[in-house]
Amino acid sequence: MRAGREAAIKKAFHLALGALFAAIASSLALAQDAAAAVAEDAAAASPRVDTGDTAWVLQAAGLVMLMTPGLAFFYGGLVRRKNVLSVLMQCIIILCIISLQWVLFGYSLAFGPDVAGVIGNLKWAALSGVGAAPNVDYAPTIPQNAFMIFQAMFAVITPALILGAFAERMRFGAFCLFSLMWATLIYDPICHSVWASGGFLKTLGVLDFAGGTVVHINAGLSALAAALFLGKRQGYPHAISPPHNLPFAVLGAGLLWFGWFGFNAGSALGASGLAASAFVATNTAGAAAGLAWAALDWRYNGKPTMFGVITGAVAGLAAVTPASGYIGVLPAIVIGVAASVFCFLAATIIKTRLGYDDSLDAFGVHGIGGIVGTLATGIFASKAINAAGDNGLIYGNPRLMLVQLAAVTATVLFAFFGTLFLMTVVNAVTRLRVTEHDERVGLDLTQHREAGYTLVD
Repeated sequence: MRAGREAAIKKAFHLALGALFAAIASSLALAQDAAAAVAEDAAAASPRVDTGDTAWVLQAAGLVMLMTPGLAFFYGGLVRRKNVLSVLMQCIIILCIISLQWVLFGYSLAFGPDVAGVIGNLKWAALSGVGAAPNVDYAPTIPQNAFMIFQAMFAVITPALILGAFAERMRFGAFCLFSLMWATLIYDPICHSVWASGGFLKTLGVLDFAGGTVVHINAGLSALAAALFLGKRQGYPHAISPPHNLPFAVLGAGLLWFGWFGFNAGSALGASGLAASAFVATNTAGAAAGLAWAALDWRYNGKPTMFGVITGAVAGLAAVTPASGYIGVLPAIVIGVAASVFCFLAATIIKTRLGYDDSLDAFGVHGIGGIVGTLATGIFASKAINAAGDNGLIYGNPRLMLVQLAAVTATVLFAFFGTLFLMTVVNAVTRLRVTEHDERVGLDLTQHREAGYTLVD
C-alpha cells in the first residue's frame, strides 16, 4: 500500500513538473510572439524608404538642376552679343558656388533644427547626420540626402534669377561674393521660415508648395533692390539694343518649362497623385499665361511676339509655383492669365514710368508673378486637392488669405532691404559695378577674356 502511495506521488510530481515545463514553454512562446509583434509595429511606425518616391525625387532634382543652364540660355539670348558669355558664366558659377555652400552649411541653416523660427543651427553642417535614413519632418519615404539635394537645386537657381536685373554691369568677383552672401543671409532664413520645421511662417500656416515666397518673391524683390542700387546701364533705354539671339532665349524658356515639372511636381516629394496634379496645374498655367501675353502684345503692340510668349509662359509658371499642389486646372488658368496681365503691366508700363533698369525683368516677372501666385493660393487652395493644405477664400476660409498676405509682406521687406544692405557691404569690400570702359567693351572680354562668338569674314 505504501508502494502504491509512492507511485501515485511520483506520478503526480511528474505531471506537475510536465505542466510547469509546458507553462514555461508557452510563456516563452507568447513572449517571443509579443516581441515579434512589437518589432513589427515598430518597423511599421518607423519611416521606410520607398524606391519609387526616391527615384522620382532624384529625377526631379535633375530637372531643377537643368533649369539653371536653361536660365543661362534664356537670359543669355536677351542681352547684347558682347555680354552673352558673362551671363552664361554667372549662371554656371552659381551652380558651383551654391552647391558647395549648401552641403557645407546652407542646408543646415535652411532646414536644420530651429533657432527662433528664422534659421536652423549647424547640427547638419557638412551633412553630418544626413544620410540614407528618411527625416520624418520633411520627407518620410525618401532618404534625407535625396531631399537635401532636391532642395539644393532650389537654392542654386534662386540667386541666378536675380542676375537678370543687373545683367551687363556687375563685376564678376563682386558677383560671386554677393551671391554667396545672399544665399546664406537672405535665402536660407526665408527658406527656413517658410518650409522648415519650426519656421515662423510655416507655423503661421502659410501655403507655399514649391517656392512662391522662397524663390520668386525673394529673388524678384532682391532683383529690384539690385537694379536700384547699381543704377541704369549706359544709354538706357534708348541706346540698348534688342535681344541679340532670340532662338537662344526660346531654347532657354523651353528648358525652364521642362525643368519646372521637377520644380513643382517634385515638391510632392513622392510619385503620387499629388505630383500628377501639380504637374497638370503647372503646364496649364504656363500655357494660359503664354497665350494671354501674346494676346496683350497683339492688342497693345500690334503684333504677337515670340519674346512675349516665352516671357508670359515664365510668368505663369512662376505664379503657379506656390499654388500648384493645392489647385485644380480652372484656378491654374486664372492664375496664368492674371500673372500675364500683372507682369505685362510691371515689365512695360510701370518700369517705363518709374525709369528703373531691371535689365531682363527679373522683378517684373518673378517678383510680381510670385506675389500674384502666393495671394492666389490664399483664394483657390482646396483640401480636396491636398488634404495636408488648407481651404482658401472661395472655400470659406478668409484667414488663409491673410496668412498669405503676411508671408508676402514679410518676404518683400526682408528680401528688398536685406539685399540693399548686402550690396552696400559688398560694394565697400570690392566695387560692384564695372567701369564705363568695361561696360562699353562688354563683360565677355573685360571680365573673362573670352568671346561668345568667333566671327570669321
